[in-house]
Amino acid sequence: MTISTAPTRRSVLATGVGLVAVAGLGACASTPTPKSVADSLADRADLSTLAGLVQRAGLTDTLRGAGPFTLFAPTNAAFAKVPAATLATLQANPEQLRNVLTYHVLPARVLAKDVMANTSAKSVQGANLGVSRAGTFVTVEDALVTQADVMATNGVIHVVDAVLLPPAPPRR
Repeated sequence: MTISTAPTRRSVLATGVGLVAVAGLGACASTPTPKSVADSLADRADLSTLAGLVQRAGLTDTLRGAGPFTLFAPTNAAFAKVPAATLATLQANPEQLRNVLTYHVLPARVLAKDVMANTSAKSVQGANLGVSRAGTFVTVEDALVTQADVMATNGVIHVVDAVLLPPAPPRR
């Protein structure tokens, strides 16, 4: 019995359809599924420190909630600049950690294009954040936005190069 290696018209068509179907599946599989602010953080290796601290502070469900939120998200490199003792104190005190993390959040969706020069916005923590834009550069307090407008289902993330610390409460 001889086996023919020459393709038949039917096998070429079937193979072509199979390639189109596989290519189509590949395109669908690579389309990002919209995620919440919390889930978007969890997916990014450069924001893993923040994602872990959000979880430790009990804010994951909040940042999965309806929002809208604007999160100024410090990178792992930004957290590496924070003195180890300060970070250890925050990790040991969930209330203080929540205070610092909610200072990074606005209770609205604010895109980079919407930021004006020298604007102030009230954070979820309660203190005002200085937000500004000069040309294509956006800053929040002393931090530079290194990646703007990472869209989430319930808000937007702006990646920043520094950890923001809220002002100390007034002494009584």
